[in-house]
Amino acid sequence: MTSRAGKVDFTGVGWRSVEWTALCALYLRACESRVPDSILGDHFAAEAVQRIDYDFDRIRRSTDPSDQFLVALHAMKFDAWTTDFLNRHPDAVVLHLGCGLDSRAFRLMRPPGVQWFDIDLPKLIALRRKLYDDADGYRMIGMSVTDPGWLDEIPAEHPTLMVAEGLLPYLTEAENRQLFRRIIDRFSSGERAFDVLPQWAPRIVKLPAVVGDHHRAARELLKWGIRDGRQIEQWNSRLRYLESTSVMTGYARIPLTPQRLLFRTLYAVPVIRNFDRLYRFSFWAEPAAVGHRQADGAV
Repeated sequence: MTSRAGKVDFTGVGWRSVEWTALCALYLRACESRVPDSILGDHFAAEAVQRIDYDFDRIRRSTDPSDQFLVALHAMKFDAWTTDFLNRHPDAVVLHLGCGLDSRAFRLMRPPGVQWFDIDLPKLIALRRKLYDDADGYRMIGMSVTDPGWLDEIPAEHPTLMVAEGLLPYLTEAENRQLFRRIIDRFSSGERAFDVLPQWAPRIVKLPAVVGDHHRAARELLKWGIRDGRQIEQWNSRLRYLESTSVMTGYARIPLTPQRLLFRTLYAVPVIRNFDRLYRFSFWAEPAAVGHRQADGAV
């Protein structure tokens, strides 16, 4: 546990900024943690929100009750994939790219031999440092993921998991390809867990009626989408597609009936179900001769 104590000042976080988007996600995870039979149970988020000096009414007015469950479902799957990797590799290195204010490093049971790195823009890491401290096995790095310099700070001799939740759509395709190549060149083996949007997403999400105010900063920054995330396997001969799923796959776990019925209805519409898909890839020194797995009908 590396969280700090005491009240912290976030009043300088600007409306519609990248920091605002991260703070919204933290707030939504905190709200979901207080619901009976919570999906994620992110008590670290709840504790952080209690300590932060900020006008959370502003976020509350710009969010919908269903948003907290979408955020929780998203995080739940990445948590499961991360836990599975750590169970198989208790000496792993974890790279949480674009970590924002997420508490994944604390809410998961990390084996003592794991080295975890939370990496994001300097401004976001500065906010994180108001909430958390570096510790044995845990470090924060304030640097853009597109800057190759941060890789020099990461040990390369261990199985490596890259988690990029809600990050790749905000990079260009060229930046994503470079990021994947640099990680493959640096590390001998591991996995990548990330999500992607369809190729038309950067255009449609900029329409005023598509998403709420709390997503406005995010939608204005979207740069990239892809028709089928499995195509990423073609970027490098060492990449192997493992599985994919819709972010809404676990909707049956939503404890509140109105929101659960809403998600069930949305899940029945393919274009909505597949709008945000989560992918898991492996990479090895030599292409592995293994069969591909696919979850719940990737498009």
